Amino acid sequence: MRLINACGLAASALLSVCSLSVLADENTVLQRGHEYMLTTNYPNNLNVIDLKTDSLYKTCKLPDAFGPGTIQLSPDRMTAYVLNNHYADIYGVELDSCKPVFHASITQQPGEKARSMFAFTLSHDGKELYTVANPTLMLNDHYEVQPPRLDVYATDAGMSAKPVRSFPAPRQLTIMQSGDDGTLYVAGADIYKVNVKTGKFDVLIPSRHWKRPNYSAPDVLYVWNQQTYRHDFSLLYTTAKFKDKKQDPATADNLYGLFSIDLKTGKTETTDFGPLIEIYFSGMRSPKDPNLMLGVLNRLAKYDIKQKKLIKAVNLDHSYYCISFNKDGSKIYLAGTFNDVAIFDADSLKQIGSIKMPGDDMAITTAQVFIR
Repeated sequence: MRLINACGLAASALLSVCSLSVLADENTVLQRGHEYMLTTNYPNNLNVIDLKTDSLYKTCKLPDAFGPGTIQLSPDRMTAYVLNNHYADIYGVELDSCKPVFHASITQQPGEKARSMFAFTLSHDGKELYTVANPTLMLNDHYEVQPPRLDVYATDAGMSAKPVRSFPAPRQLTIMQSGDDGTLYVAGADIYKVNVKTGKFDVLIPSRHWKRPNYSAPDVLYVWNQQTYRHDFSLLYTTAKFKDKKQDPATADNLYGLFSIDLKTGKTETTDFGPLIEIYFSGMRSPKDPNLMLGVLNRLAKYDIKQKKLIKAVNLDHSYYCISFNKDGSKIYLAGTFNDVAIFDADSLKQIGSIKMPGDDMAITTAQVFIR
């Protein structure tokens, strides 16, 4: 066991209040029924945070190099899978022991280099892992960009996993989630549903190609692949809603909206939720009240979806990229950028704490909150 200094920060106070806590070693198991949060950060850490005490529980050292540190959890919450090594490798890490138990290189073909742009997840039953490889053939005097492919791995394949199936895939694919019926949902130019047995891609939600009257094409920048308590697959868009068929941008309403898929039923939703007054890198509906939408980057903001109205926003001491809720929706956790996780009361948006990670910044980590 090691001793660390865990600091809580009240938003209204100038001084942080610090207490000495015990940090578990790598072999300490997670407790059943406890709520945890996972983040990654430089130099190459996987951090486990105990949300009962809002303190760092333990840190696992990851293989290879850091980046982007995107995390996906197995359905049994025993193994964390991390896209790392500069987007080139996926490792499965047993959370109780910090032991790597799975490894897949995105590069699979002779003479190629391949990367996955945040595009991986687990099947609904945890038996398979899906990822999109973007390969480039490295020839002696030039490079040739190759078509992307959807690779399917067995999660019990160990440390030298090879694809059990591969299929052609569209370009520009990023985050993905698996539905309860086995359908794979993938974000790209549009949002696709994929049959993982045949490799067939079908447009489920038109994004670039939507046909909403008097709307501009939406703009989407979303790489935080979170597994939520609401069991949905969601990402933000921005768009302009024109006053009439003239489509004059000077009089248009610039809006934020939400693409969402219910992973239990497959039901989709395309919903504007508020005015575009600033940029958010990630957003999430409250698990306590799904009519409340929260977004974060330079401020933490709360919206009423039905009224399409900004309710409240608070300034942050620095940018945060990734927003998360605890299960009962009472607290908000902000991760990404530096090496601290900020904690806010979900009702008042007052800061009630801060947890410092060992090492350096979290960059664009995908934080995951779960109950063992």
